[in-house]
Amino acid sequence: MGVHEQQSAVSSVDHPREPIGVLAPGDDPPKVPAGRGGPAGRIGGVATSFPRQSARTKGFTLGAPRSFLISPDGETVLFLRSKGGADPVTCLWALDVGTGQERLIADPAELGAAGAADDPIEAARRERVREQAGGIVSFATDRDCNLAAFTLGGVVYGADLRAPGSVRALGTAAPGADPRPDPSGRLVGYVSGRALRVHDIATGADHVLAGPAGADDVSFGLAEFVAAEEMGRTRGFWWAPDGSAVLVARVDETPIQRWHIGDPANPADQPRVVRYPAAGTPNALVSLQVIAMDGTVTEVSWDTAAHPYLVTVSWERGGDGLPLLVVLSRDQRDMRILAVDPASGGTSLVRADTDPSWVDIVPGVPATTADGRIVWTADADGAKRLVLGTAAEHAAGSAELITPPELNVREVLAVDQDTVLVSATADDPASVSVWRAGPGGLRRISPADGVHGGTAAGGTMVLTSRTMDAADATVTVLRPPAGGPLRELARIASVAEVPSLPPPRPRLTWSAGPSRVRTAIVLPSWHEPGAGVLPVLCDPYGGPHGKRVVAAASGYLAPQWFAEQGFAVVIADGRGTPGRGPAWDRAVAGDLASPVLADQLEALESAAQQCADLDLTRVAIRGWSFGGYLAALAVLRRPDVFHAAIAGAPPTDWRLYDTCYTERYLGDPDTNPENYARSSLLADAPKLTRPLLLVHGLADDNVVVAHTLRLSAALLAAGRPHSVLPLSGVTHMSGTREDVAENLMLLQVDFLRTALGISAP
Repeated sequence: MGVHEQQSAVSSVDHPREPIGVLAPGDDPPKVPAGRGGPAGRIGGVATSFPRQSARTKGFTLGAPRSFLISPDGETVLFLRSKGGADPVTCLWALDVGTGQERLIADPAELGAAGAADDPIEAARRERVREQAGGIVSFATDRDCNLAAFTLGGVVYGADLRAPGSVRALGTAAPGADPRPDPSGRLVGYVSGRALRVHDIATGADHVLAGPAGADDVSFGLAEFVAAEEMGRTRGFWWAPDGSAVLVARVDETPIQRWHIGDPANPADQPRVVRYPAAGTPNALVSLQVIAMDGTVTEVSWDTAAHPYLVTVSWERGGDGLPLLVVLSRDQRDMRILAVDPASGGTSLVRADTDPSWVDIVPGVPATTADGRIVWTADADGAKRLVLGTAAEHAAGSAELITPPELNVREVLAVDQDTVLVSATADDPASVSVWRAGPGGLRRISPADGVHGGTAAGGTMVLTSRTMDAADATVTVLRPPAGGPLRELARIASVAEVPSLPPPRPRLTWSAGPSRVRTAIVLPSWHEPGAGVLPVLCDPYGGPHGKRVVAAASGYLAPQWFAEQGFAVVIADGRGTPGRGPAWDRAVAGDLASPVLADQLEALESAAQQCADLDLTRVAIRGWSFGGYLAALAVLRRPDVFHAAIAGAPPTDWRLYDTCYTERYLGDPDTNPENYARSSLLADAPKLTRPLLLVHGLADDNVVVAHTLRLSAALLAAGRPHSVLPLSGVTHMSGTREDVAENLMLLQVDFLRTALGISAP
């Protein structure tokens, strides 16, 4: 339920965050259900069912290249990839653009750290970005991409990218997290023990640059919970372009309430104490300091009472070289770009954006072009548009709108000199294209259909493309010759597993009602039209940040498997889901229940009109996170339409969810109690008349298990039968445990068949 952060001036690559919108496939015992699930796949030469294969491959993400970073000269592409589709240990690789040859930079197995456990700080960071793999899952480089730094098991490593095989532990304090070289590659900053430390590569000297002085609730160089979970900022320090200083976040969590997350399966273990800022309660106190390498500290000043959220920081070489901050009011209706004077710590206003509902956080901005223009996005003419201008032009409101009203910018992917690369949706939100804005104007560089992304540097581009033609992504390295079109230089191979089920062939439609909901209908491969009706399984996410209807086959693997078990699967992206402009997003302001449920009903009715083989007398719904909330909401409020539900990790009482996300949509619970009342599920408990299965990880620190327990208690108090499946030791990512992920899929099918009174096909 969030966004991911942009690249900084010092190159850093983190695993891109995907919305949690699918009830995660489980992992483990080789139990194959009845039904026509397609041909068996093979892992290690052993035949396997799709649920097991999906669990073992982490949803077919293992073996796929990701986290691309291009060197400033455009001659090298760094990326992460494991060695096989069932290998969870991610390695660091480099592609030589000129020859197309790949070379292995760092393999955790060769370093003796393939199965090393993370320290708590790094483990929490991976949870926030939904990282399921192990090994090297993020890295950072110096400006010229000569040095890469990463952690394994709390040990900080450095890799000299100019000398193959020169990877070594740096002798830093342990455990260490989030190492980032300075622009020159001489120093590495990292966090250990809630302190920011600096390590000198040449001498091995290592010292604390900023420390909490024994305060357990104060940290330096880390992102607080809501920044990482909801704003996409997973870091807390930024190097100056010349390496002379670091801009450091100081986070004081003292005001935040303490919650305790225990493991009932192991009562001897102490509960884990977490600082969780639930809606309406205090947040962390976040401030910034400019700390020079000689230890001189300069406090950065801005009105933190009016704008307490630090959204992101950008300190780049372009323009005047001043750091840019993005700060946000608690109600998220006022966002500002501030320029910082590193010498005095004073700030000046560059731009202010306001909105009566909320101002969107867009990944990748602000950034700065080589000629000093600030890259930003703004709502204009009903669209999210790219804006370019100098600081003076932004302040005067005269910055140039680059993209037309027909495009909605999703993310600024990269800035290469005076060229800006963005991803955007056009008339079809199911497709996301890549556009390049530069001296030659605005140009689409990816196909119009499909889901595309990428990055650029040094005149070289990496384009990732997912289409309906294959479940895997294509990664192409491109470069525009002088005055000519883009030409392909190389491709980066994927070694991801091929899914062991028939290729998904979803039918993408629009609903006929007022919302015109983008909808996908997935039928069994063996089903003949008109040969009989099929029970329906609605499979939405349905909320902010989560797009499920996409023009890419990889988005329909789990739905296709459920279809093979004898269901017609209907997936709908209603109001509040991304890609259709500011008005569509803000249709859920003050009410996270009514609009999203109404759009699921509209989509279901239209799907039945467009496909006569859907049996509306047998309709179930499933989902995870917001999708789990929507599933429970549907069966509670519209049992006449939805006859069974599986709700995974549902936020049932929005007063229990975090400040940044919840208050954005529902406001302050003390001043807007009616918004929370209409969006809560607890008061609906007496209405339950249909089978409901609640699933929740007991170690979930995002949507804590109290959500499910409170709904279950309300159901019990009302005398309403229901089922609860607790997942011991499982966080919000149920797919990290193979024994959970595989059987979770199988148990869902068993529950749905029993609840709807159907037999295996």
